[in-house]
Amino acid sequence: MSVTAVKAIRASFFDFSATAQEAEAIADCARYIEDGLLIIEAGRVVSLQPWKEGCGNADVIDLRGKLIVPGFVDTHIHYPQTEMIGAFGEQLLEWLNQYTFPVESQYHCPQHAAQMSAFFLHQLLSNGTTTALVFGTVHPQSVDALFGAAEALNMRLIAGKVMMDRNAPDYLTETPETSYQQTRELIERWHNRGRLSYALTPRFAPTSSPALLEKVQQLRTAFPDTWLHTHLSENPQEIAWVKSLFPEQEGYLDVYHHYQLTGRRSVFAHCVHLEDKEWDCLHDTQSSIAFCPTSNLFLGSGLFNLQRCWQKGVKMGIGTDVGAGTTFNLLQTLGEAYKVCQLQQYKLSACEAFYHATLGGAHALDLDNAIGNFNPGKEADFVVLDPAVSPLQQLRISNSKDIWEKLFVLMTLGDDRNIAQTWVNGQPVWQREEKERAA
Repeated sequence: MSVTAVKAIRASFFDFSATAQEAEAIADCARYIEDGLLIIEAGRVVSLQPWKEGCGNADVIDLRGKLIVPGFVDTHIHYPQTEMIGAFGEQLLEWLNQYTFPVESQYHCPQHAAQMSAFFLHQLLSNGTTTALVFGTVHPQSVDALFGAAEALNMRLIAGKVMMDRNAPDYLTETPETSYQQTRELIERWHNRGRLSYALTPRFAPTSSPALLEKVQQLRTAFPDTWLHTHLSENPQEIAWVKSLFPEQEGYLDVYHHYQLTGRRSVFAHCVHLEDKEWDCLHDTQSSIAFCPTSNLFLGSGLFNLQRCWQKGVKMGIGTDVGAGTTFNLLQTLGEAYKVCQLQQYKLSACEAFYHATLGGAHALDLDNAIGNFNPGKEADFVVLDPAVSPLQQLRISNSKDIWEKLFVLMTLGDDRNIAQTWVNGQPVWQREEKERAA
C-alpha cells in the first residue's frame, strides 16, 4: 500500500475538534460520526465527513461496525521495565532497587536493547498507542535502539537517555560530564529526525546531583525545543528524601524549577502529593503532568487529584508507566483512572477519559498541532476499535443507549482484544486478524 496514495476509510469515528480549558467544555468539542468517511493522503488527514457527503470515492476500505479514534498517547512509560512488569511487593524506592535497576543494567548491550525495543513497540502498537514519551536507561545504546526501531515504523516518539549520577548502583551511575556529552550526542543524532524527538531525562531529583542538574539546564538552554521528562511527588518517602537532599529549595518541584527545567515541554510524571504552590508553578510555567493510575495503585503511591488539576489549569495526559504500571493498554488504564477518581468523589466521564488519552495527551506533550484528532492536515495516526469482542461486551454494547455509554463500556471492559488495527502516518502497522492467522 503506497504511502502517498489517497486512502478512503468508512467506519464510525470519534474525536475532539479542539482542546478544552475545563472539563465541562470537553463534550462541546466532541465529534461522533456514526457512518463517516476519512480521507488520508501522504500520511495526513485530508477530511472527515459523513459517508453520505463523500460516498463518491472509489476503493473505500470498509470498516463498518468498527469505531475509529485518534491513536492513543502515552505520556509516561519506561521501555526497559517491560521485562519486569508485575514485580511483587514493594513501594517505589524499594521497588527501584530490587527490580528496576538490575533489569536496566542489561541495556549496555546493543543486541538486548534492540530486541526489547522491537518487543516494546509491538506492545504499544498492539494496544493502539501511536505516540509515547519514553524513558530509556543511562546507556546511549538503549536510546539508539529505540529510536532506530521507531524510525523504521515512521512512528512519532519522544524518548531520552536516563541521566543519573548518585543514589543508584555504581553500574548505572555516570559523571555529570559524561551524561552531558552522551546526551548532547544523542540529541544531535536523533532530535527532529523524521517524527522523532528528544527528551532530557534526569531520572528524578534523588538521583541527580546539583552538578548534573546544571548540565541538564545547559542542554535545555542549548536545545530549547527538546522535552524534559522526569518524576515528581510520587511517594511520601521520596518527597521527604528530596527535601533532605535539597534543603535550600522550597520543595520537590522547586528543585527542577531552580534549574529552569519547568516549562511548556516539561512533563512531570505522577504529581500525587503536590503542595498548592507547586500546582501554581506548574500552571504558571505551562508544564504538564502525566497521570499514571495503574502505577500509583500498584506501588501504593496514592490517588492523583484530577479535579484539582482542572481547577489549577494544568495540562495533563495519561501514562501507563510500565513497568510499575500493569498494562500497556490505555483502555484499561482509563478504567483504573475512573476508579481513582471515584475514590475522590469525582465522576470521570468516558468523554473526558478519551479526551485525555487522545487530544488531551497530545496537548500535554505540546503535539496537538500535529496529532490527536482528525482535523485536516493532522498526521494520520489512529486506532480501529472493535467494540464487542467477547459475549459480555456484545451484551453491553447491544444495550448501550448512546456513544457515551459505548465508550464507557470500552474503558471498563475493554483491553487489547478490542484493538483491531493500528495506523501510523497513514499506514496500517498492526492488524489483529493477521496476527491471529499467523499464530
